[in-house]
Amino acid sequence: MRRISAVLFALLTAIGLILTAQPAPATAATPHTPVVFVHGFSGSASNWTSAKAVFMAGGYTSNELFAYEYDWSKSNKTSAAGLATYVQQVLARTGAQRVDLVNHSMGGLVSDWYVKQLGGQPYVRHLASIAGANHGTTFASACLINASCIEMYPGSAFLATVNAGDESPGDTKYATWYSPCDGVILPYTSTVLSGAANHLVACQTHIGFLTDTVTMSAVARFLAT
Repeated sequence: MRRISAVLFALLTAIGLILTAQPAPATAATPHTPVVFVHGFSGSASNWTSAKAVFMAGGYTSNELFAYEYDWSKSNKTSAAGLATYVQQVLARTGAQRVDLVNHSMGGLVSDWYVKQLGGQPYVRHLASIAGANHGTTFASACLINASCIEMYPGSAFLATVNAGDESPGDTKYATWYSPCDGVILPYTSTVLSGAANHLVACQTHIGFLTDTVTMSAVARFLAT
């Protein structure tokens, strides 16, 4: 009897060791909607280094974050056409159905033209505009040698077209961040879009927004809604 008990004990112990040796099932990370960052006048993809760091700290992977780069001296219509192509490339690469757009400064005009004039709305889940020149800026008078600045100056035909009708069309969720300390978007309320969640930041400079981790964290939270 003792021998049977010993054998049974050994058998149960072996089974227990086998079960405890099995690896725990892997938990797949929840994928995020790909984010496409759109820089502004005289900017580049490198403008988004801080933003990407904030997003990755919040759980995004580098394969979910993309920065569109374009020739900022050319017409915003041309840049928007390039954005349309870039978004399709991101969708093909990630297998996603939509992207989230995050823009800064003149990138607001590039994004708006793509969404409203080039049929981009169905492909954009969220649009976050940080100090976007959505209704132009008188600061553009300093660079009217460029087609992009002519379009960015208040009263331009470009602005009249892109802002006609619904400023936040379709089921795309819109949000903006703007500040009276901007200094480049004049008036600073030019960023505000009708129908968007518009966030007034007490005091942040135009370029300072790009490294403002508080604002970037708020943008990431908005994209998670």
